Amino acid sequence: MEHPENSSEYAGLQVNSGVAQPSIINPYLKRSRFRRRELSVGELVEGIRKGDVTILSQAVTLIESVNPDHQARAQEVIEKCLPFSGNSVRVGISGVPGAGKSTSIDEFGIHVLKEKGGRLAVLAIDPSSERTKGSILGDKTRMEKLALHPDSFIRPSPSAGSLGGVARKTRETIILCEAAGFDKIFVETVGVGQSETACHSMVDFFLLIQVAGTGDELQGIKRGIMEISDGIVINKCDGDNVDRCHMAATNFRNALHFFPMPESGWQPKVLCYSGFYGTGIKEVWDMIYQYIDFVRHNGYFEHRRQEQAKYWMYESINEHLRLNFYNNPAIVQQLQTAEQSVLAGQKTSFVAAQDLLDLYYHEIS
Repeated sequence: MEHPENSSEYAGLQVNSGVAQPSIINPYLKRSRFRRRELSVGELVEGIRKGDVTILSQAVTLIESVNPDHQARAQEVIEKCLPFSGNSVRVGISGVPGAGKSTSIDEFGIHVLKEKGGRLAVLAIDPSSERTKGSILGDKTRMEKLALHPDSFIRPSPSAGSLGGVARKTRETIILCEAAGFDKIFVETVGVGQSETACHSMVDFFLLIQVAGTGDELQGIKRGIMEISDGIVINKCDGDNVDRCHMAATNFRNALHFFPMPESGWQPKVLCYSGFYGTGIKEVWDMIYQYIDFVRHNGYFEHRRQEQAKYWMYESINEHLRLNFYNNPAIVQQLQTAEQSVLAGQKTSFVAAQDLLDLYYHEIS
């Protein structure tokens, strides 16, 4: 495009086109040099067994992939790692947003690594946007001490629309972490309040973090979340909030008496602590290990692990049936038509769904 300054109206002014700018990309750059080689199943398993966190991260990414080829390889890796799993203490941590879960995990993790040794894996689940389907995955930035500890592994994962506050592939990730030598596993949920059954079905101890002085105390006493909690801890017990925390603890203890005794025979305890100042952390861990010793002694520990394995078998069946339904060519072809019929008011949602199911059953029969 000609410069308007070069018009005859501006006889005393001449503007040159300038020097062409070179590309910001080095033309001699060999892209193949930076291309990561795809590891085989055997190499992945070997790296996991050696405790290589880089290879462990690659394997977790493979598990979380929706690519059918990746899923097939991931299942091979899981099957080969399964005999080396099951030797850890799994702790699920939940609470309302802002209760201090990430800060507490940082303090809990540093304390247990210092006192008990071993290795710790933190599986932090980050909520995914309903609009963009993206996640921030920034929990690691709030675990400053654990992020620098050589014996810790922090893996943030998107919830990807999965209910229950955990990602769909979290249980498989636990198996890989245990095979890599991590003897303590933390599963941090997104803190969705009532829908925590999925997390409860993959951990040995379910810890509920509460806060005091935030409004209606009755809001925190819910049957769904309280009944599955093995321990309740009240965070931010410091400064002027100490009295409110102890009063809230009393309310929670009184409320627990109205619930039936858990199947484990363990009466959940209520403790106060401060994640920011690191006070009361030892008492929380003493409670967790008292519970583990208690359920190992009465046989409930193995019973719960077996029930969890059965639960996830049925969950896997449901997941595969759902994927098979939506990937069926006949369903893919008719789905938009059924959707338009519902939007136009020609069919109800239930009739349209039944028609699609009848079509699916006919196709697979």
